[in-house]
Amino acid sequence: MFGYDIGISGGVTAMDDFLEKFFPVVYRRKREAKEDNYCKYDNQGLQLFTSSLYLSALLASFAASKTCSKYGRKVTMQFASLFFLVGVALNAAARDLLMLIIGRILLGMGVGFGNQAVPLFLSEIAPVRIRGALNILFQLDVTIGIFIANIVNYFTANLHLWGWRLSLGLAGVPALILCFGSFVITETPSSLIQRERLEEGHAILRKIRGTSNVDAEYQEIVHASEAARRVKHPFRNLMMRSSRPQLVIAVAMQVFQQFTGINAIMFYSPVLFQTIGFKNDASLLSAVITGSVNVLSTLVSVASVDKLGRRWLLLEACVQMLITQARIDSTYNPSNPPCSITNQSQTPRADGSWRNSACESQGEQRIGGQRRGVGGGSRVPLRDELRMVLGSSGLADS
Repeated sequence: MFGYDIGISGGVTAMDDFLEKFFPVVYRRKREAKEDNYCKYDNQGLQLFTSSLYLSALLASFAASKTCSKYGRKVTMQFASLFFLVGVALNAAARDLLMLIIGRILLGMGVGFGNQAVPLFLSEIAPVRIRGALNILFQLDVTIGIFIANIVNYFTANLHLWGWRLSLGLAGVPALILCFGSFVITETPSSLIQRERLEEGHAILRKIRGTSNVDAEYQEIVHASEAARRVKHPFRNLMMRSSRPQLVIAVAMQVFQQFTGINAIMFYSPVLFQTIGFKNDASLLSAVITGSVNVLSTLVSVASVDKLGRRWLLLEACVQMLITQARIDSTYNPSNPPCSITNQSQTPRADGSWRNSACESQGEQRIGGQRRGVGGGSRVPLRDELRMVLGSSGLADS
């Protein structure tokens, strides 16, 4: 669902029917202006359409963290699916820009709740031997969502007048799957034990492990929950000197992960390809190719993370990104600076999903057991804030 929302926004903002209805100034520039291509898309309203989702996700993630702790992962995912469904309905039926932005805000709230609960749910139900691979499944689902959105945009771009509505409305399919799934799944043993429902937690642990020999794991979860309850000021403890190395590494990973440039590509890939001379269909097809590479790279991560380790994947991704980004910078050199932007980098960047996968797992592993909940909860709003900054400044003139 989250991946679909990332991929779909870039595609619909490249559709003439969508621009003509909600952003007529951008549409006129695109059709008539003989200025630099970047100037045609220099519109704060257009950036608001993209970044409003991440701004609301940022704010919702704080409430989602409390909901996740107090009511459990299952209830948090149910809230996420309801936000998604209402947001999709408003977007698909949008009559004006206000209705469109409200829909995006509700989708962002769904993203905030979903991103808080789903990775935590996966890590808590996964057996230790495959926990790394199962955690990366969340990232794999995001990349698959982006890929599907790119394909949908490619085929709906030529459905004039209502193609963009179909693109936005099809987001309801994964939203419905999440909704039904969140009512079918069981709560995690860790969440139940954390809320002092010990017998129920023990029974669920036996059920998901498929054996009655779970006493050692059960006692480990109980001890971890008791230790977590004794922590009265988790954020204060997170800022203690003993936690500083893990905190710095976890925060730095998220910052550099977002600022490598892959999110700008995912948000605006069809538009970016158009600005370097691609026609509409070619730009959408190029976005499909980018999405397919994203998915294949994540599949490699899923298959290798528990064998090679998170550190190896992270180092490999850094070297790969350094080489590919240097290559792009050396080959893409527009002769005329866009609009009044002279200091901003407007170069489309390449990135690897191996880095995404490794950062997600490595960041969680760097934070100790008693602080992992609050540390992981802090990771989500930080990441959403960075995405909001990237989304709002992507093609806008400063």
